[in-house]
Amino acid sequence: MNLKEIEYVVTIAEEQKLARAAEKLFVTPSALTQQLNNIEREIGTPLFYRSRNGWVPTDAGLIYLKSAKEILQIRHETDKKLQDLVDSHQGTLTIGITSEHGSSMFTHIYPLFHQLYPEVTINIYENNVRGQQQMIASGELDLGILTLSEQQRTEDVYIPLAKEEILLAIPNIHPACQLARSTSCSAYPELDLVHVQYEPFAMMYKQSTMYEMIRKCFQECQFYPDTLFYNQRSGTALEMVSAGICCSVVPSFFAAGAYRYPFENVSFFSFPSHPTWDIAASYKKGSYLTDAAQYFIKLAKEYWGRLSL
Repeated sequence: MNLKEIEYVVTIAEEQKLARAAEKLFVTPSALTQQLNNIEREIGTPLFYRSRNGWVPTDAGLIYLKSAKEILQIRHETDKKLQDLVDSHQGTLTIGITSEHGSSMFTHIYPLFHQLYPEVTINIYENNVRGQQQMIASGELDLGILTLSEQQRTEDVYIPLAKEEILLAIPNIHPACQLARSTSCSAYPELDLVHVQYEPFAMMYKQSTMYEMIRKCFQECQFYPDTLFYNQRSGTALEMVSAGICCSVVPSFFAAGAYRYPFENVSFFSFPSHPTWDIAASYKKGSYLTDAAQYFIKLAKEYWGRLSL
């Protein structure tokens, strides 16, 4: 087993197609086939079942891949430690972010990061919580910035950045806006959901963390609102609220003025149960955090702290 052979086998398993793997590895399909045949000949058994639908690891392939991924992870960790020892101001940092929270945060903190680490290249991947957790587990991400509930935590390390309240968003001309009351539990006035139970809502898609939290909030009130549509971005839902078409439920990030533009004609209220989720930085347990990664986390924590979510 050498590192080049390991990389070949792991890439074939990830891409499931020889041609795609060869393209990713910058080799020809025939050269990759020859390399794989040599590896299998040396081992004495095939590592993949070949078919037009894709290449699937055999039992021997699964054993090989488990060790191969561990070896690549060790190499990656070693490279990070050596880079910090030689020159912590160079290298690469691969970070996962969510599409709305993460992109705004990155835009604000990157100039500060670049001032101190001008020669560190950052690779950004936009993905949801589950996608980032899978990439962290596989070693594809050095760091993920996530919005998640307590139930979604894995065995990875989670560094708290902020607590964020989930809010009700309704058109500011709605009569219910006059019925909210101040509360010491939130910076936003509290509104009983009975006042909007017959209103149409725009909801986050059913596979999202937000949807699960919303569903529980309405269950506590013993009703679920009529849903006009499900979407993947809170910004889209708020545009509909701003137009007076419906109500929605969104993170307080949008009410705090952190989004790239404010939403007019929208009022934000807290739920009686005051649901929150965590904004956290996450990395694989046992992996090494470079100086650059630790500085990025510091900047992220300062950014979320300033918003007072």
